[in-house]
Amino acid sequence: MQVLVLYYSKGGHTKKLGEAIARGVESTGVKAVIKPTQEVTKEDFLESAGVIAGSPVYFGVMAADMKRVFDEFVSTRKKMEDKVGAAFATGAHHTGGKETTILSILQCMLIYGMIVVGDPMSATGHYGIASVGAPDEKAEQDGFKLGVRVAELCKKLNQGN
Repeated sequence: MQVLVLYYSKGGHTKKLGEAIARGVESTGVKAVIKPTQEVTKEDFLESAGVIAGSPVYFGVMAADMKRVFDEFVSTRKKMEDKVGAAFATGAHHTGGKETTILSILQCMLIYGMIVVGDPMSATGHYGIASVGAPDEKAEQDGFKLGVRVAELCKKLNQGN
């Protein structure tokens, strides 16, 4: 079983947060496949029990290249139903649209028929994980917890398969 950690990162902050999330996935015994938007394939989507997607804030929504992935992979939509989806974001300012960026990603996942989750109560208990600039230790810990949550839910949903 695998979970795809998909990200777009221009300056490296979103990638770094994605790596912390992937470590959380791996800590459960589930394989994490971490890929930037430029390298992800439809097979990565289809072979994954869950997708955790992250983007920096661009005018309060996901980066255009992340949206391109969801647009181009729309043919996989019916096959993504009931897979776990979650999101994360990075931004330059503490009020700079990270939650709306996360929601723009989750909106695509809902349209794909995915089971969307936020981060666990032991993190922030909100829409997903976010950081201002490079993730600090707390953001990385919360990212780790999000990875664990998604992987554990994937295992529960796939029992007996």
